[in-house]
Parts: sequence; structure tokens; C-alpha cells
Amino acid sequence: MGKSKAHRIKKLTGPKSSFDEQPNEGRVSKKAKQPKIRLRAEEGNYVDSKTSKRILAVARKQQAELNFLDSSFGPTPQESAAVKKRQRLDDRGSSDESDLEEHDEGDIDGDNLFDDIKISEEDERALQMFQNKDGTKTRTLADIILEKMTEKQTEIQTQFSDNASLKLDEIDPNVREMYKGVRDVLKRYRNGKIPKAFKLIPKLRNWEQFLYITEPQQWSAAAMFQATRLFCSGLTQHMAQRFYNLVLLPRVRDDLAEYGRLNFYLYRSLKKALFKPAAFMKGIVLPLLEAGDCTLREAIIIGSVISCTSIPVLHTAACLLKICEMEYSGACSVFIRIILDKRYALPYRVVDAAVFHFLKFEQDKRELPTLWHKALLTFAQRYKNDISSEQRDALLHLLKKKSHPKITPEIRRELQAAQCRDVEVGQSLALEGEVEFEEDNDYTPMEDDEMGHGTQRGSKSASGQQPDENMDSDEDDEDDDDDDDDDEEEL
Repeated sequence: MGKSKAHRIKKLTGPKSSFDEQPNEGRVSKKAKQPKIRLRAEEGNYVDSKTSKRILAVARKQQAELNFLDSSFGPTPQESAAVKKRQRLDDRGSSDESDLEEHDEGDIDGDNLFDDIKISEEDERALQMFQNKDGTKTRTLADIILEKMTEKQTEIQTQFSDNASLKLDEIDPNVREMYKGVRDVLKRYRNGKIPKAFKLIPKLRNWEQFLYITEPQQWSAAAMFQATRLFCSGLTQHMAQRFYNLVLLPRVRDDLAEYGRLNFYLYRSLKKALFKPAAFMKGIVLPLLEAGDCTLREAIIIGSVISCTSIPVLHTAACLLKICEMEYSGACSVFIRIILDKRYALPYRVVDAAVFHFLKFEQDKRELPTLWHKALLTFAQRYKNDISSEQRDALLHLLKKKSHPKITPEIRRELQAAQCRDVEVGQSLALEGEVEFEEDNDYTPMEDDEMGHGTQRGSKSASGQQPDENMDSDEDDEDDDDDDDDDEEEL
């Protein structure tokens, strides 16, 4: 049996002390010494790079404020350009979690889309001559909302289609404050989840009013991409068309006008907008051309979205038909050439409209730009066999009045080598007649066949009767021989 633990405890040695002195003696626990925690600033005399950047940024901000107070004209143009450039870089450097596979795409620049974007001064002057300054101007969502609010205050009812479907209701102040908070989030949005209140906007009856509270013109480019994804999938075709026309198109044009190139997220927004091709054509392409002030860079960049995306042929054909019927501008030739290069099997009505589009310039005394000649060359190369012989002759006559030293000979060669659709129909009918005639000559009539078979049968029967007669003659000879033998026996 082992010893108990009480016997193993060693007793304290030494003289007994009073009760007051015992807490300071013997087995009394003492607080362990803790290591002294030194701050990072005390470890050395240097400041890390991140902190120094913050300090410099705050110093620059304070200096800019001082300059603003000194001279009430605001920051200098160099400082404002530098601020915009930093904001642009921050916006362009952000990434999206939902589409990580597309990180390899870079910013879209119009110079890299087509080789012929660089035009000469003569072509620029020619394009300026064809600009339609009296075209329908692009309207934004803010313009329509303010217009509607003014009408409601003055109790004036209008019949405009853009305002007829817009419903203005009284919004609860708490709801308005919530969507103002959504507005602040979308201004600095880079990646991640978007507010749930924003996802409910497509399901609301007066969705345009709530969208106006969030101020779409102040959204970041990444927020515009997320909004396009949400609205193109959650809205009907007509509502998506209004969103493209009132929100997306003005933002794209403003971005191109300010920076000369399109943001990566805005280009992805255009590609995502093609999820509804009819709304894309009616809300972006046609209003852009009807405005009359579409620049060549805008036409090429938006046209590149159409060229690299598969679109149903009916929507593309309808868009080409409307472009050919509207008033001409240099951007029209860009879109016509891009659509023709897709090599769709277009209906004859669209092909005829394209022919009449080119023929209406026969009496025009203005010098046509090179884009027009290139569009005509593309049409001749792709659809030369789908035009009639009269249309081909008319186009050849057009080339005598509107010519280009390098492009016109190629167009004439393509048209002269064409097999027109009416000539092909005539040749096919003639070929069918020849085939039927050859088939009639190959097969003999039924009467001739029967007569042929009858003669053959007659010859066969005649040949068959001859051996029968020979056999009868042989039998008669044998009978005669038998009779002679009988006579000899009687004798």
C-alpha cells in the first residue's frame, strides 16, 4: 500500500512567522513576468510603403484643398486629369467573381478591332458631309423622369410613347432612403455580391422610378455590367429595350467620348445585352444610327460585338433592312459591311433593299467615302448570285458614276462573274426539259416492243415447225420400209 499524498508534502522549514507575514512567505503564487509588448513603430525608425502611400495621399488631398481655398477656380487641369486617370485605373483593375474565366480579356480599343479604322483627311471630310445633324437625339432615363415629374406637377398628360408606360407613384421615405444607400454602394462597386434590394427592381411595376433613385449615370463600370446581366434576364423584351436605350447606350457613348476607348466591363455589358437580340437592335443599334451623330469609333466598337456573336438571322435581316431604308451616314456603311460579312442566307426582300440602298446614290453629287465602296464590295462578294440580271446591270451602270481607283475594278469583276438568280431559274428549266427529252429517246414505245416480241415469236414458231416436218418425213420413210419388208415375206 503506497503512501498517501499528504505524507509526501514537504513541510516548510524555518522559524514560524506571524499571520501577517505568512502571505509574503512560503508557497504563495506570484504573478509571472509578462514579456513587454513593443509596438511596431518602436522597433525601428522607418515607415512601411503602405503607410507612406496613405500619408502622401492625405497630404496631396490637403494640398489640393488649400489650393482650392486660395484660388476659387478649383484644381488645375493636370490634377483633374490625374484624378480621373487614377479612378479609371482602379475601375479597370477590379475583377468579377462570377466570371473568373474571362480575366484574360483586355480593354477593348477601336484600333485593334479593324485594320481600316485609320482614315484619311478626305474620308473624314466626306463623313462630315453625310452627318445628319437633325437626327433624333438620345434621351436618358433622367430626362424622361424629370419630364414626367413636371407633367405630374402641372397635370399635363402627353401621348409620347417613352412616357406613356412610365408610372410615377408615391414612394415611402424609408424605401427611398434604402435605395439611396444602394446608390452609394453601386458608385464604388468593384466585385462581389450586389444588394438584394437592387435585385428586386426588375420585378417592380414602376422599376424605372426606383432605377432613377440609384442614379445610373454614377454607377461604376462593374456595377453597370451586373445591372445589365440582371435586367436582360429579368425583364421582358420591351422593358429590356428601354433599359438598353435609356441607361446602357448613354453610358457607353459617354465613356467613349471621355476616354476614347471602351471600358472592359462596358464591352462585356454590350455582349451580355445580346441575350435579347431584338431589344439590342431596337434599343442600341437603330437609335444610335438615327441620332445622326454616331462617330466612326462608336460604330466599329459596337459593330464588333455583332460580328463576334451569333445572332438569329431574322433579327439581323430586319436590322439590315431598317438600316438600308434610313438616311445615310458613314456609320451605316460600317454596320452594313459587318452584317453582310456574317454571310447569312438573307431573304430576297433584304437583298433588294441593299441593292436599292446603293443605287439611290447614283444621282448624288457628293463624293462618297471609302467605307461606302467597301460595303458595296462586300455585298458583291457575298450576294452576287442572289441579285437579278437587271439589278446587276444597274450596279454596273452605277460604277461608271461612283468609282474608286482600287475598289471599283474588284466590284466590277465580281458582278461580271455573277450567276443571277433569274438566269439560274431559266437554265434549270431548260436543263429539266433536255433531261426529259433524253429519257424519252432512251425508252421505246410499248407498241414497238410488242411488235418486236411478236416477230421474235413468229420466227421461233417457224423454226419449231421445221423440225416437226422433218420428224414426220422420217416416220413416213420408216412406214414405207416396213411395208416393203412385209411384201418380201409374202413372196
